[in-house]
Amino acid sequence: PILNSDAILKEIDEARDNAKIKGVLFSINSPGGAVAPSIDIAYAIKELAAVKPVIAYGGDVMASGGYYSAIYATKIIANPGGMVGSIGVIMEGANIEPLMEKIGVKTQIVKQGTYKEIGTMTREWTSQERQELETLTKDTYDMFVKDVSVARKLNPANAAIFADAHVYSAARAQSVGLVDMVGTKQQAKKEMVKLSKVAEPKWKEKDKMEQFLDKVSSQASAKISSYLFGMKATL
Repeated sequence: PILNSDAILKEIDEARDNAKIKGVLFSINSPGGAVAPSIDIAYAIKELAAVKPVIAYGGDVMASGGYYSAIYATKIIANPGGMVGSIGVIMEGANIEPLMEKIGVKTQIVKQGTYKEIGTMTREWTSQERQELETLTKDTYDMFVKDVSVARKLNPANAAIFADAHVYSAARAQSVGLVDMVGTKQQAKKEMVKLSKVAEPKWKEKDKMEQFLDKVSSQASAKISSYLFGMKATL
């Protein structure tokens, strides 16, 4: 999941400023995540693609925020067995009021502002609160669709086809315009060589220790996020 963009933004900046790097291949495997970091990555890639070719490769899952981050790449390639899309927004929270009643716990709240308690877990949301949250998720969804439409040159009037939280196979994602090509990672590398026009390409990759630490960090972040409570829109 995309929970923080700081590390990848730093790498993108370094790749953009390094004249020896003639092209960048992003390998994406993400079901989505927080809204702001996904947008940060998307626009950083947009700036990078303005100065050198960028390919976003979706191996297993490139969905929601994971797809959002890729939209401004020069070319998007998805593995034949990959899943792509899920252009949508979700916001959820638990209602633990029945449990609190069972164990005899009551809350005491002092607040100012009609919506200050919005998203509370201690009771069912009011219709007014739910409407406010629906407005927020609608705003975020509209922004998501607009960015995808601009980046992929799609008609926003057809959002029900390419968006609406549909999850596509790679081939179907290509048919609705979400990806440019269906292929393996090796094919994505060959495509990058063509775009970058490098006669004798040398790939700059993380060493095995870096990859291991990234994997451990990612797994830890995912586990921590699964225990977090709070109202937050996610892609």
